[in-house]
Amino acid sequence: MNYNGADSLEFGAGNTKIDPAVLRELPEGCKVTSTENHGVSFWAQTGRIDVLLRDGTPQSFFIKVISKELGMNMTRGEFHSMSAMHNVLPEFVPKPIACGTYRTIPETHFFLCEFREMTDDMPDPHKFAALLSTLHQKSVSPTGKFGFHITTYAGNLPQFVAWEDSWEAFFAKTMRQALDLEIERKGPSEELDVLSRALFEKVIPRLLRPLESDGRVVKPSLVHGDLWYANAGIDVDNDQPLVFDACCFFAHNESDIKLGGLTRMYQRFLSITRHFAHSEAILSLLDMVSGIFHGLIHFNAKSVSNCKGTVGT
Repeated sequence: MNYNGADSLEFGAGNTKIDPAVLRELPEGCKVTSTENHGVSFWAQTGRIDVLLRDGTPQSFFIKVISKELGMNMTRGEFHSMSAMHNVLPEFVPKPIACGTYRTIPETHFFLCEFREMTDDMPDPHKFAALLSTLHQKSVSPTGKFGFHITTYAGNLPQFVAWEDSWEAFFAKTMRQALDLEIERKGPSEELDVLSRALFEKVIPRLLRPLESDGRVVKPSLVHGDLWYANAGIDVDNDQPLVFDACCFFAHNESDIKLGGLTRMYQRFLSITRHFAHSEAILSLLDMVSGIFHGLIHFNAKSVSNCKGTVGT
């Protein structure tokens, strides 16, 4: 982070100075006692702010700071995502407080939430699955559609969130946007074009359309959007699972499991899938489609071979 022209705003080293825009979001009359670097992020600087409230009670806050217009959009997306989850299931996420822009450093933006001390152990799968299922079941799309009201970011990549009536349409457009971003980074490929056409014209309709045919309905559920072991932990105070770094949208509930990257956790979840209202057929469909997609965006000889076998080319 560039702190030129804003002396002593770095976290740590005994610093207690914070930007006025952040200070405004803290409890009125509190005194900042320390700031420390905390956590690891590929895209941001992250830290902990410790304060004393007026009555002398200590309290801590987590802050994420990112630069440029992308940083502004990312912090807004995270604030709205965490707020949506907290409104449905407050015990599952740290309470979001604010997002905003520094006054003293140009083009510098922040996301602020309560600080929850966590271990990096994998949560108990039974507790975690029960909470995740409750989030999916209790959440209600404000439009009755799939999507979200503001762009959210998986890492530093924008997600497709435009409102769609159909899960198939939303899923296909999500895949199309992600694939286009990957092609923009790595360049076009004739073989990739052939495989991606088969994915969008044959595979996705064949696998997902039956979920919304003959009277069947897919409920748009609020999903975390980037659910993997590094975005989950255990609350030290109550031993309960917590998740963070959300990039939410309303989707098929099982996209949180099959598309969220729960590689280390997924096998443990298989034994407690009674929490989720699904069929093995649906899991297989999502597994197949997500496997094709990840093969396409991590384009190499092995993934091309796997995709060819699935799409029948």
